[in-house]
Amino acid sequence: MPEGHTIHRLAQDHLARFGGHPLRITSPQGTFSQGAALLDGRVLDAVDAHGKHLFLGFGGDEWVHIHLGLFGKVRFGDAPAPPPTDTVRLRLAGAGAYMDLRGPTTCALITEPEKRAIHERLGPDPLRDGDDPERAWRRISRSRTTVAALLMDQKVVAGVGNVYRAEVLFRHGIDPYRAGKDLRRDEWDAIWEDLVALMREGVRNNRIDTVRPEHTPEAMGRPPRVDDHGGEVYVYRRATLPCHVCGGEIRTAGLAARNLFWCPACQKP
Repeated sequence: MPEGHTIHRLAQDHLARFGGHPLRITSPQGTFSQGAALLDGRVLDAVDAHGKHLFLGFGGDEWVHIHLGLFGKVRFGDAPAPPPTDTVRLRLAGAGAYMDLRGPTTCALITEPEKRAIHERLGPDPLRDGDDPERAWRRISRSRTTVAALLMDQKVVAGVGNVYRAEVLFRHGIDPYRAGKDLRRDEWDAIWEDLVALMREGVRNNRIDTVRPEHTPEAMGRPPRVDDHGGEVYVYRRATLPCHVCGGEIRTAGLAARNLFWCPACQKP
């Protein structure tokens, strides 16, 4: 499932390609045909992202709410758009570009109050200016749940997925099994600040990189990481491999329905 930096990047890309222009809006698959018919010919005038939720605004009170889920894909291309396949849930077509959306968990036309309700049930997003990490801290500091599980709970912190969860805990030497209530406030402040910086870099580069300069392939004389997710990381998907910092073995285990990765030597209980 895409993490929050991907959704914020998609918001920027939609606005850059289509903002301010009338669009041909269709649903070749047919599932979103009613909403597409209502919006066809309208101008994309706003975009928004919160956690893993993308919102496309077409004026007035109406937004297209998109959640990619596990299987959703967005593909941009230059005009003229080729004939769509019947797997395309939503197509936006402008004078110079098109976008095809396939397989999302959610693609729905919603109102402003419905959009506001989605924001209200999500936790603060490190990529949203003005979001208050205090809201997350109030929940974390009272919880007996592991900090690794809390970081994946979108009602606590929005946009953090399995990669950022594993990497930020490693970067701060925090045992992923520590209870939220045992996390110190200064540790939480450092985690939040780091997430803001790492995820902003993820938006800029459209990939996740979390290793510090002294641990890059060039600095260490090691081969670059090869993985579908791209980017240089410390522990994510590196189970049984040596830690870039201490040389110990990276571990993995199931937690909160996802695979957790950590270094027991660098993240001592």
